[in-house]
Amino acid sequence: MRTAPAMILEVKNLRVEFPTRRGTLVAVDGISFSIAPGEVLGVVGESGAGKSLTGAAIIGLLDPPGRIAAGEILLEGERIDHLQHEQMRRIRGRRIGAIFQDPLTSLNPLYTIGEQLIETIRTHLAIGAAEARERALALLREVGIPAPEARIDHYPHQFSGGMRQRVVISLALCTEPRLIIADEPTTALDVSIQAQIIQLLKKLAREHGAAVMLITHDMGVIAETADRVAVMYAGRIAEIGPVREVIRAAKHPYTAGLMGSIPKIRIAADRLRAPLVQIDGAMPRLNAIPSGCAFHPRCGKSFERCTTERPEPRPAGANLTACWLYD
Repeated sequence: MRTAPAMILEVKNLRVEFPTRRGTLVAVDGISFSIAPGEVLGVVGESGAGKSLTGAAIIGLLDPPGRIAAGEILLEGERIDHLQHEQMRRIRGRRIGAIFQDPLTSLNPLYTIGEQLIETIRTHLAIGAAEARERALALLREVGIPAPEARIDHYPHQFSGGMRQRVVISLALCTEPRLIIADEPTTALDVSIQAQIIQLLKKLAREHGAAVMLITHDMGVIAETADRVAVMYAGRIAEIGPVREVIRAAKHPYTAGLMGSIPKIRIAADRLRAPLVQIDGAMPRLNAIPSGCAFHPRCGKSFERCTTERPEPRPAGANLTACWLYD
């Protein structure tokens, strides 16, 4: 981990639980990471790994009965995980921006995008309507909305999917937040628009000095966007490190399986293609998390210790890897 003073976001031993009549389900189990100014941290894993729940816990939007049961979340050194709803709402609008998968869920269809931007700006910044409108226009230009002077008075349904996502990004940026949580921001978009949104996120992190947590299941998006990547499995971090190291020299068997399942374009003299790797089995249900390393029933390298003792992330080259192979 990097030195604490430089971090915008620090998550320490975060645990998210869902109490039920049949017992307590642990959805996020003691994870820790940090994000520096201007850095994009990719969080990747299969559906059910706990990626989106981690993001929801950070921005205070866990659906009941979900709760933060343990750990700390610090924003620029200030603890925010124990704040009251109204306190968290002010921080979420002013210092934390959020970008979600479907832009239509973030935009009110009854109001123009200008009205929504201006209201958000004036709610969190002490400026007048005219200045707020100019700020909204500047944001629309920055995110690549053509002819913003005309489009600012249009309704969400008058924009394409890619343009709506740009509007959502401008909403997330309108109060110059220090942290941006982007949860599957390119999933609903076609490949060419995905590339544009990826470049926009990288540019905004670099130029605004914000920390970006990019949640996705797409390693291609991570490879193009992130500086570091955290690979999650069954509510835990399996591996975390520089994106180049994780992609090229994955240490955890689960990460290696994810990398091996991505098709690669190679032109070889013999025209042979290496077969894709398949990870047998499926992500365990929350009420059936295996003992020890949660991945051991699907792992071809597991041994007896993996079935009984839970490994914590430990140095393995440039990465931290929760695997007993590196003890």
